[in-house]
Amino acid sequence: MITNGQTNATVWRGFVFLGFSSFGGLQPLLFALFLSLYLVTLTSNVFIIVVIRLDSHLHTPMYLFLSFLSFSETCYTLGIIPRMLSSLARGRHTISYMGCAVQMFFSASWACTNCFLLAVMGFDRYVAICAPLHYARRMNPTRCAQLVGVSFLSGYLFGLGMTLVIFRLPFCRSHEIQHFFCDTPPVLSLACGDTSLSELGILLLSLLVLLVSFSSITISYTYILAAILRIPSTEGRKKAFSTCTTHLTVVIVHYGCASFMYLRPKATYSLERDQLIAVTYTVVTPLLNPIIYSLRNRAVQAALRNAFQRRLLSK
Repeated sequence: MITNGQTNATVWRGFVFLGFSSFGGLQPLLFALFLSLYLVTLTSNVFIIVVIRLDSHLHTPMYLFLSFLSFSETCYTLGIIPRMLSSLARGRHTISYMGCAVQMFFSASWACTNCFLLAVMGFDRYVAICAPLHYARRMNPTRCAQLVGVSFLSGYLFGLGMTLVIFRLPFCRSHEIQHFFCDTPPVLSLACGDTSLSELGILLLSLLVLLVSFSSITISYTYILAAILRIPSTEGRKKAFSTCTTHLTVVIVHYGCASFMYLRPKATYSLERDQLIAVTYTVVTPLLNPIIYSLRNRAVQAALRNAFQRRLLSK
């Protein structure tokens, strides 16, 4: 720690995660629960990536984007959940000032990347339904690579912006983070001095990410809905809409959690309650994505069956 002679404040160069310390004797149970969920999440996302890579029937833009979404979700959880499990096992877990900044950068980057990838997947469904004759030309490999590259680059830039907005401030109130990872609200609450500009910066950056990506999805589905309603047969409308339901389900879950956490005024923050809500988008949402796509997508189901059959035959 460093003492500032002008303000007589103690500036900490490290933090301590209190995690779920208030749960006392329930921590071993939470450790077992979150470890199980994490292993299922990691296995499911990696399995989807491998299946899409190996099954030639899934070598289409839609599943290419899904594989990158699974990759992004995997990286997101890798940066948060192992440290959370360590905190649960040990009760307290320390992290350096730089380590906290790095964790915030990567968690924010992957979260923003997920938003942009979901927007790209919505655009893919728009082209497939509204302009099927031009689908192969518009969603060619070069265009797909560009869309993925822009999603990742945009995610990194927004993640860097959020991290710089937070860590430009001095931290002198406490070194204890009432959370299990370096998320923006709990870390910002430890900053001393006037944090209004940083709060506004975080709000604007979060709003920009969510508005740009969600507006793109909304526009895509407005055109999709108009195109589906023009289909004369009921069966045709159901078939067309069924190709979008999986993506829509993931969008609702993802944006619902993100909007609640990052588009609220500071007065509504509750670190204890928000810690439980954070479990939803750090543990549950990454698990739901592969489950939703596995249960609701026939092509993925067929690929999974083929993979298991090949595995059994190889034995």
